[in-house]
Amino acid sequence: MVNKKIDEVKQFWDNRPCNIRHSKKKLGSIEYFEEVDRRRYFVEPHIIKFADFNKWRGKEVLEIGCGIGTDAIRFAKSGAKYTATELSKESLDITQQRFKEYGLKGKFYLGNAEELSSLIPEKKYDLIYSFGVIHHSPNPDAIISEIKNFMNNDTELRIMLYASNSWKNILIEAGLDQPEAQFGCPIAYTYTKDEIANLLNDFKIIKCQQDHIFPYVLEKYIQHEYEVQPWFKAMQPHMFQALKKVLGWHMLIRCKLKSNISTSLS
Repeated sequence: MVNKKIDEVKQFWDNRPCNIRHSKKKLGSIEYFEEVDRRRYFVEPHIIKFADFNKWRGKEVLEIGCGIGTDAIRFAKSGAKYTATELSKESLDITQQRFKEYGLKGKFYLGNAEELSSLIPEKKYDLIYSFGVIHHSPNPDAIISEIKNFMNNDTELRIMLYASNSWKNILIEAGLDQPEAQFGCPIAYTYTKDEIANLLNDFKIIKCQQDHIFPYVLEKYIQHEYEVQPWFKAMQPHMFQALKKVLGWHMLIRCKLKSNISTSLS
């Protein structure tokens, strides 16, 4: 059953890799990748602060679920020693093409992060990063368990999970929205802070905060026009910022292993 679910998830992202329609330029060109980059960080500017790309210069970075490589390129450009895993072959192919176009180096592994120890060579990383990926797995607990094997007490884990208590999830539960831009996402778990604490039971959470409410008229956004919904447009900027901290869709989590936790690769 789990393998069947993994196949469903893989097929979903192979059919339409995340953010692949962020540009109308020729797929795989520098112009395409530059536009994808601009659009991602315009709509989700909190990613830049959360990932803190420049902090990892000269450091070993492992990304779980690189997608089409937008954050990956930022890490590599900032001088990180970058490694990626990705379930979707279509997505990973685009990421590798992206690195080739920019003349950057990285290590890339295709496969299921629930089986990370059999997927990539054994080593410790300075940062393990995963933005909006783990909640799409049939077994997020398995990924977290595997991640621990690639950490020591100095390794930082930074992940984004969808928040249950969020503006978007309220709309989803009311039948007015869906978790992803494309219809039919097989799995998209959401989490309360208590559920995150349970998932990360072996970790000391450094920071956990919410951010990101998508404010644009969807029909216009698809056409690359950024018209803010009237109810958000009426808000003062500081009010909208405060709302994101309480009802944001993205739960941004930074943590480290508890000092008493041993791993199989220690």
